[in-house]
Amino acid sequence: MSNAALSAIRTQVMWNRLIAVVEEQAQSLLRTAFGTITREAGDLSAGVYDPDGNMIAQAMTGTPGHVNTMATAVAHFFKHYPRPTMQPGDVYATNDPWLGTGHLFDYVVMTPVFLGKKLVAFFASTCHVIDVGGVGMTAKANSSFEEGTLIPHMKMRDKGRLNEDLFKIVLANSRNPVEVRGDLLSLISANDTGARRLIDMMREFKLASIVPLAKHILTQSEKGAREAIKQLPEGAWSYDMPLDGYEKPIVIKSKLTIKRGKITIDFTGSSPASIHGINSPRTYTHAYSVFGLKAVIAPHVPNNIGSLSCFDLVTEPGTCVDPIRPSPVTARHVIGQMLADCVFGCLAQALPGKVQAESAGSIWIMGLNSAHGLVPASETANAKSFGVISIALGGIGGRPGKDGLATTAFPSGVGAIPIEVTESQCPLWFKRKQYLVDSGGAGEFRGGLSQAIEIANSEPAPFTISAATFDRIRNAAQGRDGGKPGRKGLARLGSGKPLPDKGIHVIPAGDSLVVELPGGGGFGDPAKRARIMIETDLKSDLVSPEAAQREYEFDRR
Repeated sequence: MSNAALSAIRTQVMWNRLIAVVEEQAQSLLRTAFGTITREAGDLSAGVYDPDGNMIAQAMTGTPGHVNTMATAVAHFFKHYPRPTMQPGDVYATNDPWLGTGHLFDYVVMTPVFLGKKLVAFFASTCHVIDVGGVGMTAKANSSFEEGTLIPHMKMRDKGRLNEDLFKIVLANSRNPVEVRGDLLSLISANDTGARRLIDMMREFKLASIVPLAKHILTQSEKGAREAIKQLPEGAWSYDMPLDGYEKPIVIKSKLTIKRGKITIDFTGSSPASIHGINSPRTYTHAYSVFGLKAVIAPHVPNNIGSLSCFDLVTEPGTCVDPIRPSPVTARHVIGQMLADCVFGCLAQALPGKVQAESAGSIWIMGLNSAHGLVPASETANAKSFGVISIALGGIGGRPGKDGLATTAFPSGVGAIPIEVTESQCPLWFKRKQYLVDSGGAGEFRGGLSQAIEIANSEPAPFTISAATFDRIRNAAQGRDGGKPGRKGLARLGSGKPLPDKGIHVIPAGDSLVVELPGGGGFGDPAKRARIMIETDLKSDLVSPEAAQREYEFDRR
């Protein structure tokens, strides 16, 4: 075997090893985090960067909204802390929405790595902490100042010593200080784990620097993405997506241009920023729109700064996809997580028959709290005070050749929090959690089913639900290539009264909360659906006999 072949094999082994390092980094965070949304739902990300701050590898565990925003977030630290001033044991952090992951609940924590006295790499990680003060996990704020405590780029650890003054400020402004401290320490620990493993790897392979390896990874990734782009037709395509909004409906306007091996997604003309916290900062808009492009065009290419550099984003400052400080942004994924589907709407015109139908999009983060302070004191006099989060997931759109996945987060990729975990933290209990029959849009390949969830209080007291992230209640996920829309979402009291908007709603004592998530759109003409697939749906109670007759003209007789 030639020396060139042996060198190529060695390089690939080191690349694979680097991915294993960031996976262990992510698993460290997953297994030590205090917040359930991190340790149970996997709402996190982890990555390694070269000495110039270029993201070269990311963990598979995590979300595009975290990973892709971190690709650019690390560079912002260098403006405040030049690299020559960094020392072994230092750790830096911020939760600035415009320079991080889009809202105050996510801390980006960055750790420089030293081999001896030489700075050789950076590790960064992020996760959603449960409370940062302010109005909490709601969209009712009218500015980011009301949404919680913003920590600018600061040292969280100085040469191995924790900045306890910083921790005091963060914890004094949180309703859940124990959990928040635990999560921040877990982020530090995860980066330390990655750093130790990287140094072990460098010593094993006798590397004085990872720069040559990083250059190879980024060059090959960019090459792979650009080769995939060259296979696409040139042209421009537009797609408008209506969303429920908050105080008024929102329209996301997108235009995709493919020209000379370059792709640009342009959101100019989208609705102005909302006065409530559903706006998506540009960093978050970039994360999910680029994810949508890459998921269709180059899914086989590793996700790093090399492949991401092949896509350009154009936004209009002051719009809901590029809000200006201090616009409120807590529930930014209401808009941000819809952008992949918006991009798909453009790509479907360029690549007919090859792009999946629309999905539920925005995950419904259910902020469940005791009603203390929102109802007369006599109604909560003997009730337990609590605040928990539950994750509700809708359906994914039908795909070319496959049905959409049921109750699966897309494009965020987070999981649900087990109901047993939530019930162990508070007096609430889940009366039911089940597939919602007929919720997936009809098509040759059916949209993914959503679910119905009903929650009640075991105590004779009211509780509250923050509906900040509920969407597709008025605008269903659309089908593709002849497929039908998925079922719209719904939120109501068990007694029947609808919950009309994204505000905070009181669930009266003795009543219950019912949410029905949006279903995915169908793909392809329903008349072409295979009979055996319809029969299987009927046997599995995924589609009712009435819907089978109505949508597919199918009769069991």
